[in-house]
Amino acid sequence: MGPSYPFRGGISHYSTLLFKNLKKTRTNSVKFYSFKRQYPRFLYPGKTDTDSSHFPLRDTGIQPCLDSLNPFTWFHVGIKIVRDKPDLTIFPWWVAFWAPPFLVIIWMVRLFSKTKVLFICHNIVEHEKSRLKQAVTKCVLGRGDYFIVHSEKEKERLIVLTGKTRIKAVFHPTYEAFNPRKIPQDSAKEKLKIKEENILLFFGYVRPYKGLSYLIQAMPDVLDHIDARLVIAGEFWEKKRPYLELIKSLGLEEKITIADKYIPNEEIPYYFYASDIVILPYTTVTGSGLVQLAFGFGKPVVASRIGALAEVVDDRKTGFLIPPRSSQGIAKAVKEFFTTSDRDAMARRIENEREKFSWDHLAAAIQAFGKEEGF
Repeated sequence: MGPSYPFRGGISHYSTLLFKNLKKTRTNSVKFYSFKRQYPRFLYPGKTDTDSSHFPLRDTGIQPCLDSLNPFTWFHVGIKIVRDKPDLTIFPWWVAFWAPPFLVIIWMVRLFSKTKVLFICHNIVEHEKSRLKQAVTKCVLGRGDYFIVHSEKEKERLIVLTGKTRIKAVFHPTYEAFNPRKIPQDSAKEKLKIKEENILLFFGYVRPYKGLSYLIQAMPDVLDHIDARLVIAGEFWEKKRPYLELIKSLGLEEKITIADKYIPNEEIPYYFYASDIVILPYTTVTGSGLVQLAFGFGKPVVASRIGALAEVVDDRKTGFLIPPRSSQGIAKAVKEFFTTSDRDAMARRIENEREKFSWDHLAAAIQAFGKEEGF
């Protein structure tokens, strides 16, 4: 289960890439029941949840059949799974919104089949959390048999929340699928109309927990030592005006580029190949999908020392770990990267560690649960 094309975003990409990789070893025994509709318009903070890419990430054999607002489709999907008699049904978990359809489907699967349920937890409790969401999450995840998380901290959090122990912590796989060919940095900069030699990239949806304001506040210190440009590429999921006012108050209008939009797949390589380093100043975090996107392009990162980021980034070898909510920490790391770091050595280290973040490891972890049960 999970989203796929025509829906956009990290969970959709993740689910599709996982399906592709599971098919390599399980061939026709893997089915993907996807969504016909995700969210009602008034609940979705972006402009649209559909993918406008000319080259979307998709795969044959994906069946769109679940409508979040149509309970008949919940029962229909449950019936399909029961008839399939699978050994394992895999659900993603990232927001409490999906609790009703998932509970119905799992209830049917439990009642009428012997299939086991595996949750891949992108977030145990979502970023904008509440007591209600935590209770709903506990209710849903309490019905799982197996779990995969992407950090040891999330594993500990899941044990505390549910008491479950059949959990594997697996590194979030890398997104090399978005890097089909190398683009010279000069060509990428020309495409984006950027002239500065040194480029910092903030990529992805702008949301409160992403810590963008701390990065903007770090820029005056950075610019006192380095001629650089900050590129902010991603759709704003909160009010944009406070950021624009902060940029203006610091006199940074000529040194920051904002692309307030969902970046389609074919444009992603230009942003990463134009940049030298990717900044993730998150204040809270669970998974590390954006780190893996950066690593897929061979780019080091500056990331807050929290959650999965602290487990994935090798400090001063594949990037820099900094205290959260620290503009001073961001500026210090950026200055060190551009002035004293061995940037070629960092790139080689990222390349050498790429295998550690392969999709094969995730597929093997899923199949390991199957070996425990004999399927």
